[in-house]
Amino acid sequence: MVQYGYFLSSEEHGPAELVEQARMAEQSGFTSLWISDHYHPWNDAQGQSPFVWSVLGALSRATSLPVETAVTCPTMRLHPAVTAQAAATAAVQLGGRFRLGVGSGEALNEHIFGDAWPHASVRLDMLEEAVQVMRKLFTGEQVSHHGRYYTVENARLYTVPDEPVPIDVSGFGPAATELAGRIGDGFVTMVPDGEAVERFRRSGGGTKPVRGGLKVCWSTDRDEAVRTAHRLWANEQLPGELPQILPTPRHFEQAAQLVTPDRVAENVTCGGDVDAHLSAINAYTDAGFDAVYISQIGPDQRGFFDFYRTQVLPQLTQ
Repeated sequence: MVQYGYFLSSEEHGPAELVEQARMAEQSGFTSLWISDHYHPWNDAQGQSPFVWSVLGALSRATSLPVETAVTCPTMRLHPAVTAQAAATAAVQLGGRFRLGVGSGEALNEHIFGDAWPHASVRLDMLEEAVQVMRKLFTGEQVSHHGRYYTVENARLYTVPDEPVPIDVSGFGPAATELAGRIGDGFVTMVPDGEAVERFRRSGGGTKPVRGGLKVCWSTDRDEAVRTAHRLWANEQLPGELPQILPTPRHFEQAAQLVTPDRVAENVTCGGDVDAHLSAINAYTDAGFDAVYISQIGPDQRGFFDFYRTQVLPQLTQ
């Protein structure tokens, strides 16, 4: 059966808000959580970006739901050896209910030390090596690694879960999707693309889980919801590789001026039409996804959870 989770937005909400939303998600009938991992929000209007590993500690005390980062970049801002320690500790805190979602990252978050931003193919090579390093460390054995991008000397994780942390790999283009199939314990993406699901499975993913993220903006006033989605998340409508290479929230704000409210209305489920929300979610299930994580845009989280608890989730789980 398809599972339905809630996607916690670290770009829009501070730590206390995220923890409270996790509680509301569990009470509303969602069965798992995603949480984003950024250094910056996409724009200043979003306004937040707490350190995800601190928030995960609080989530471990607030909810019994499984949690996954969607997604962490373990290649530049965080060395894979440090990411492995953080993920292993999170898995212990959460009693094994933690998955590590990883991706090749965006300049917005990863260029902060002033390093050159690599070409996409290089970033994927770095990600593959980073996953190798982390899997070695998850064994709890001493690790020395001398690779093309990373060196690890005499490193050992003493706090590790009973089972190695599963690593799901994010992919949007064909190369990243094939990498996910080859090295991932699952596949993460943000579009209901059936061809990508098939590519993942053909590339070695087989029956491993495919998880997707979906942003909506519930409101009793659809026009107001469109305005909210446009103000906060117009960046999601930017095409191609642009979101991977723009370096600051200000650059995203400049580029997003080209995105009209009509474009947002066409591509984001806004308002309180139950059938519209069901249709957006079912696009993922029809494409072969095993789990869908829904994120509410904007401040009216309680209204969203009430709507999904009473009108949407009951129809999805029949």
